[in-house]
Amino acid sequence: MDPVLNPYTPNAGARPQAVVGRDDQLQSFDLLLRRLKLGRTEQSMTITGLRGVGKTVLLGQFRSKALAADWVVVNLEVSKHDDQRFRFDVAYRLRTALLELSPRAKWNQRFEHALSVLRSFTVSIDQAGSFTLGMNAAPAEGYADHGDLTLDLTDLLVALGEAAQSVSRGVVLLFDEIQFLQPQQLEALIAALHKLVQRELPVTLVGAGLPQIAELAGDAKSYAERLFKFPRIGELSDGDAPRALAEPAEQEGATFTSDALDLAVEVTGGYPYFIQELGYAVWGIAQGDQITKDDVERTIPIYESKLDASFFRVRLDRATELQRAYLRAMASLGPLPQKAADVAAVLHRQSTQLGPTRAELINMGLLYTPEHGYAAFTVPHFDQFMLRALPELLIPEGRPRRSNRT
Repeated sequence: MDPVLNPYTPNAGARPQAVVGRDDQLQSFDLLLRRLKLGRTEQSMTITGLRGVGKTVLLGQFRSKALAADWVVVNLEVSKHDDQRFRFDVAYRLRTALLELSPRAKWNQRFEHALSVLRSFTVSIDQAGSFTLGMNAAPAEGYADHGDLTLDLTDLLVALGEAAQSVSRGVVLLFDEIQFLQPQQLEALIAALHKLVQRELPVTLVGAGLPQIAELAGDAKSYAERLFKFPRIGELSDGDAPRALAEPAEQEGATFTSDALDLAVEVTGGYPYFIQELGYAVWGIAQGDQITKDDVERTIPIYESKLDASFFRVRLDRATELQRAYLRAMASLGPLPQKAADVAAVLHRQSTQLGPTRAELINMGLLYTPEHGYAAFTVPHFDQFMLRALPELLIPEGRPRRSNRT
């Protein structure tokens, strides 16, 4: 097969040639934009799911739809920043959004007010004036200058919404990795969105994150479940997974035999990113324009080696010795969510002793808690990788944890 024509895209967030199995989410986003444009309210969305299921790809699809509808899009991949850095990240992007809504030469009073509120939003954490808007703007006294992130962000997004409304346009905030927001940042965003809904302003937030985000949002604000839908996406269905493999190949004049598709879906579990990795690898193995079961079988070691060296390994490399042992113990129990007490028993410890380790792994985004007392991997097939990477469970000797106190 010609490598230049390889139709598979195993890159983070890259749009596959065949986007299948996500029609419900795309239709919900269409509905959200259409209702907001009419001045009506609609629940926003936060897409949840494990790594590699296509959350970032969906955000990319949402972006394309929003731009086609003449909305302004604000993209942010969330990092674990303090409030100061978070304010700067938001401020830079919303400045750009104002200019995309309307060129400065055509600004009305609503836009000038929004710019002043934006300046206020940064003043409390930028006394030296290092943050510059590139435009003359005095802070708006009494707006976004409270020193409280929730109040300040609400003022800013309301001002942005009023400016957008004045030119009959809207703004979509697309936040990826939203589970990495600090609790006060998530609370501020939810409170600001609540105010936007009450004012019927055309600004909305659509997020994507790991499965725990629904619980985190509920903890931040009890009314979050009324503001958001939390559709969870996962592996593709038995009907869609073969299409994700077959359709890109067909566009380049190649076909899969039915047993080759069956094996490929079994190996990948129907997970979109794994399908792209296996498809990319088998394209380099196949000799003719028909991809056979034998081609897929010969591809499996290459496919697993690639995932082990990149997709999986980059996550394991960040773990300490005890954290690795915890992950390996979980893997020995299988791919399903595991009780904390059962994992501790494998490590010959009490679950209370390993509580901090489990919490660290959750904070790192390697585990999540689908229900109280249980933990599960955030990465599909991570249990299989751990068994390959660490064939033997090595249990570290017990030693006191370092104190953070000086």
